Amino acid sequence: MSRIALFGAAGAIGRSIASAISAQGQPYRVVGRNETSLRKAFGADPLAEIITWDPDSPASVEAAAHGIDTLIYLVGVHYTQFELHPELMRKTLAGAIRAGVKQILLIGTVYPYGLPQSSPIREDHPRKPHTFKGRMRKAQEDLLMQAHEEGHLRAAVLRLPDFYGPGVEASFLHGAIKAAAQGGTADLIGPLDRPHEFVFVPDVGPVVARLVSTPAAFGKVWHLAGAGVTTQKALVAEMERQTGRKLKKRVAGKTMLRLIGLFHPMMRELVEMHYLQTQPVIMDDTALQQLIGPIRKTPYGEGIRMALQAQGGRRS
Repeated sequence: MSRIALFGAAGAIGRSIASAISAQGQPYRVVGRNETSLRKAFGADPLAEIITWDPDSPASVEAAAHGIDTLIYLVGVHYTQFELHPELMRKTLAGAIRAGVKQILLIGTVYPYGLPQSSPIREDHPRKPHTFKGRMRKAQEDLLMQAHEEGHLRAAVLRLPDFYGPGVEASFLHGAIKAAAQGGTADLIGPLDRPHEFVFVPDVGPVVARLVSTPAAFGKVWHLAGAGVTTQKALVAEMERQTGRKLKKRVAGKTMLRLIGLFHPMMRELVEMHYLQTQPVIMDDTALQQLIGPIRKTPYGEGIRMALQAQGGRRS
């Protein structure tokens, strides 16, 4: 069996992928900066090999990739430091190539597309990012696919929409789920009634496990769409239905984000990406399903139920 490594593994997507790989009985390696976080997430799995790395050290990157055939790239940066994305990809690629890694799958986003020119969009949609974050993500992808074109390794990108699920804090829905389960006020970014899609994080892992074992996947970009088009308003209503109580909401639009951003750097960074709330990128994943077969997508009602349970929520 090929050896698989998850670089930047400690987040929710990494845990989902690791769970799917482990379910196949395959050993895998998890790589991250913080050993404590890695051990908390994966220490109970005898199939997991835990490795820490320093991406600024070429020797450390190469050591982390040594003996690996497939590298799944999930390395994150702080939302205020997107300029690091191309730099980290460049360093990882150099070490991976020296270590003899055969293929890399990047878990990507819709940011490189910029404003949608159609809906839903396919993988051949132009990449014309009009935001700094989109340009940094495009540069990251370009470095990876250039390595593929030059024959150094095989590469692919899997784009995900916004996501949610049990234990997922980096989600637009997290505040609402927590407030619905535990009480309090939900902080949301509006408008709430525009079309949107979300992928349920536990659904991602099985898709990735199948994708990296499919040779025809490499050299291309793929979409994994959510469980249908919905709205934040509809999902909040579902939370209210399941808990039996009205949810208190505090909704910030673009103007409010600008004002809050004067004092809160993270909120300031959300302003340029606010177009995704008003001109959402809805993805078509027909090509992916034709490649790997039917994909299990958890219905929103079921996903909300599990997310509420993980937050300690109970029906009234």
